[in-house]
Amino acid sequence: MSSKLQINSLVLYKIRPARVIGIDDKIEIELEGGKTKRVRDKDVHLLHPGPLASLKALRDDLAEATEAWELLDGEATTFSGLMELVFERPSPVDAWSLWLRVADGVYFEGEPDAIKPRSAEAVEQELNVRAEKANAEREWAGFLDRMKARQIDEGDRKRLSEVERLAYGAVEQSRILQELEISASPENAYRMLVDVGYWAEDHNPHPGRQGPPTESPDYPVGELPEEERHDFTALAAYAIDDEDSNDPDDAISLDGDRIWVHVADVAALVIPDSEIDREARARGANLYLPEVVSNMLPPALTDRLGLGLQAESPALSIGFRLDDVAELTDIDIRISRIRATRISYAEANNCMAEEPFAGLKAITDRYRQRRKASGSAGLDLPEVSVKLKEGRPVIKTLAPLDSREMVTDAMLMAGEAVASYCQTNGIPIPYAVQAPPDEARSPQTLSEMYAYRRFFKPTQSAASPGLHAGLGLHRYARSTSPLRRYQDLLVHQQLRAHLRGEPCLPESEVSIRASQADEGSALRRRTERFSNQHWKLVWLKQRPGWKGRAVVVDKDERKVTLLIPELALETKIRVRDGLTLDEEVTVQIREVDLAEQTGYFRVL
Repeated sequence: MSSKLQINSLVLYKIRPARVIGIDDKIEIELEGGKTKRVRDKDVHLLHPGPLASLKALRDDLAEATEAWELLDGEATTFSGLMELVFERPSPVDAWSLWLRVADGVYFEGEPDAIKPRSAEAVEQELNVRAEKANAEREWAGFLDRMKARQIDEGDRKRLSEVERLAYGAVEQSRILQELEISASPENAYRMLVDVGYWAEDHNPHPGRQGPPTESPDYPVGELPEEERHDFTALAAYAIDDEDSNDPDDAISLDGDRIWVHVADVAALVIPDSEIDREARARGANLYLPEVVSNMLPPALTDRLGLGLQAESPALSIGFRLDDVAELTDIDIRISRIRATRISYAEANNCMAEEPFAGLKAITDRYRQRRKASGSAGLDLPEVSVKLKEGRPVIKTLAPLDSREMVTDAMLMAGEAVASYCQTNGIPIPYAVQAPPDEARSPQTLSEMYAYRRFFKPTQSAASPGLHAGLGLHRYARSTSPLRRYQDLLVHQQLRAHLRGEPCLPESEVSIRASQADEGSALRRRTERFSNQHWKLVWLKQRPGWKGRAVVVDKDERKVTLLIPELALETKIRVRDGLTLDEEVTVQIREVDLAEQTGYFRVL
């Protein structure tokens, strides 16, 4: 075969074929697609002298050159030399297919002027790599086909963890969604995982998105210290809580005209900077989800210290009286032991006409009136309990009960008593403060309460006592739930140190710890809010066509906001007819979108 460059020769220009169409001081070549170009002779490599009538005659098939590779036995050659080993009378089509074999890189490497056979080991390794790649591509194509058909097999679950990370908000992109031409978003990832059966239809993604631990810590719990405790075991104490509560941390006693609020003595076993303490501080509070409760403290500690869970319970008892103007007086705090009787709010409510509940209610009513006169919010918005039982959401309205009101006020009295005691004795603690609303109101209707709630600023921790506008208190400290909230536990640790004559943490350290706990608490509140909304919508999705009562609580030019008391659920709808604030309407569920956390209703 002649190696002379001539008209209609097949040449290699860069990595693609070209046909020579003119020769003078430069070479004129035709490229694929009909475009022409003038190049220097050193810019092209002759593959075949031709004649080649058209580049369209070339094919992308790779020539069979295994025998030639074996014959060369590692010796270098040129492209023309390789061509003579493979073909007797090669055509331009043969030449191009052979060059594609060389460029393929399995058996050969190099340029047309210097081609070297690769070693047998290198060839075997390359073939294995390519086989694996081809197999991976087939598996990937099969996977995408199954995704389009909304079907998965067990082997797909590992691959779908990428989409799960997007659904949880851990990443912003997904190759899988991109290949399926689906916009990358947590909502679209959620829909896909549900559609293909990776997640159950009612899967709650919000704990995964927010990231709080959903399992309780498991640390060994030490023994209670040997110390003197005031004996309150002869005084009736009632731990009043919801029926399904498993962490009773407060109880009430009436001793003449004195109220004692007994609180689980958690600080007796949770020492500052111990492993348990650091873990609780990072969590900030218990996480209450409809499907699970994640404690900030080891459950074994709750079993030991929860009031009424053992025959006798160690406590921190906070005593006080009310004077003629319902101000706290005669405040006394003691390390104690009690015998607590556990009862539910409903059981206590049936006994409100009997002692000691009647006496307790009379005192807490006076206290409530004082707070009301000081501007307490007094918002009576619907509340519900959302629980998961046997895999299905159960929603229970929390009806206003005298017993619940009594306990609430008793706990607020204890919080005010602790704040006063710590202020008087110079004990650094995190006080709970809340600035007053920009506009003071006395809401009466549901819409007025709904609007007034938005005027209030968040409660914050402060190193000094200050107004808590929502409660109508000039000093207050959260201190009655140390099993559930780290802020309360921190207060107890300071109180215990003071009562035992030991050094308290300095104010700067208390502020740091309170801020750390606030971060964890905020994360948990957000997770609880989103999760409760999710399961409310699941409840509706399980009841197609559900109808219920709703109240108009807000409106603008185009939409009204409805509050469904039975579900404590807000929704916005467009209405043609004018509706007035606090008007009651009947609504029906039209559609539920769990991915968007939205329920669509219509007014009947």
